[in-house]
Amino acid sequence: MSTLVRSETARADAPLVAAAGGRLSTTDGRPRWWYELLLVAVLYLIYDGSRLLPDASRHTADRNAGHILSLERWLHLTPEPWLNSGLHGLTVLPVVAALFYESLHYLVTPVVLIWMYRKRPSRYRRARTWLALMTMIGLLGFLFFPVTPPRLFDPSRFYDIVAEQHQWGWWSAHGEAPRGLGSMVNEFAAMPSLHVGWALWCGWLVMRYARHSVLRVLGALYPALTILVVMATGNHYLLDAVAGVLVATLSHAAVTLAARRRARRRPLTST
Repeated sequence: MSTLVRSETARADAPLVAAAGGRLSTTDGRPRWWYELLLVAVLYLIYDGSRLLPDASRHTADRNAGHILSLERWLHLTPEPWLNSGLHGLTVLPVVAALFYESLHYLVTPVVLIWMYRKRPSRYRRARTWLALMTMIGLLGFLFFPVTPPRLFDPSRFYDIVAEQHQWGWWSAHGEAPRGLGSMVNEFAAMPSLHVGWALWCGWLVMRYARHSVLRVLGALYPALTILVVMATGNHYLLDAVAGVLVATLSHAAVTLAARRRARRRPLTST
């Protein structure tokens, strides 16, 4: 009897669900572009807005950075100083690295998102949800575990590559802050590295869904180069990058698990 009632209820609700889905999806199941644009805009505003919050205590951020460095020394994994000093000793590459750090995550990430929307609509929703979840987890890390980046924690050992090359880009001498907003940006938003997390998101999707081998190779290189750049420019520790990889991986696992659970429940609601 209860099965019959649920079945009749599902039939009665079907037109309403279809109407609601029709408003937010196109005929091929792709989400409406204006709805996705709104979601991306909200996510971007939350991300940038969180970075404009007042800085955490410098003492707390320095303490957390000290813990990270101590753990890296205990693990005998401290590539940041020699990557940073090696990059600083070169001529053209510091400019390239600064442009890479400041620009590519703002360019490549939306390009891959739009490409997924247009070329892989059946995979788009999961990719978008993965990106959003990863970003929100990263913001929680910024708020509850502030970390002083190497370039600020020990200026005697680390060069601020991005700040030194500010005349070549749109950022200021405060590093990654836009011109005129240097005093407003939270400098301690370093753990986890969303530069690395977003790059891994882009790289995995391109390797998985691109048809041309050249694009797949670029997809593999992009996160690897990002990890090198964020350390060489003095903006992140190795463990920041590792945390970015973990957040991206766990977010992907959570989204995949949720999708599989929905798929298993779907036959039950149709009977």
